[in-house]
Amino acid sequence: MHIHYLQHVPFEGLGSIQTWAIDHGHSLSATRFYQNDPLPELKDFDWLIVMGGPMNIYEEEKYRWLKTEKAFIKEAITANKTVIGICLGAQLIADVLGAKVYQGKHKEIGWFPIELTAEASNYPVFADLPQKITVFHWHGDTFDLPPGAVHLALSEGCTNQAFIYNHRVLGLQFHLESTPESLEQIITNCRDEMVPGKYVQNPTEIFANPDRFCQINAIMGQILANLSL
Repeated sequence: MHIHYLQHVPFEGLGSIQTWAIDHGHSLSATRFYQNDPLPELKDFDWLIVMGGPMNIYEEEKYRWLKTEKAFIKEAITANKTVIGICLGAQLIADVLGAKVYQGKHKEIGWFPIELTAEASNYPVFADLPQKITVFHWHGDTFDLPPGAVHLALSEGCTNQAFIYNHRVLGLQFHLESTPESLEQIITNCRDEMVPGKYVQNPTEIFANPDRFCQINAIMGQILANLSL
């Protein structure tokens, strides 16, 4: 299949998703909004992946392409494409589906556990995943659950960590695609966001256990494979 992804900043790309796609013989293309790339025709891709970024979904005056991007995501959902949103991407999907996006009570940056909801076991996309998973977070905003969506995961610091809509639209507030290399880039560009907080770790803590990257990348691959079925 052909996967198209939307990238908002040069330092936040597909991470391990790119490796998974190439290993499984899928083709990739991108719209990089920071360099004014065009959007594709709906007929030209099977999946749409919406990546993260340091901007907020409501900063349309500063990032003029946000309005166009939201309309495109809505069109892809209406066309029954598989759509995956990660962090900012999940917030954009939530907004498009009619949910409120706003600053969360807690900023989450670092490795913290999420817990799957009881409803998650009814959806193949999260099949065979552990009830609790330690994942990587980097976000300040959060969202309400969109109308018609199913709540899949929560954390101590953030209630809405994942949702699925119409079996084909998946929003993940956390990052399973992160690699040591991708996180080095994000920290270099967004270090000012790492202010002390209950759920904010420093770079030393973040890189203390390299095995965690392999674990989350494997889970990302499993979720992508489940969506492919």
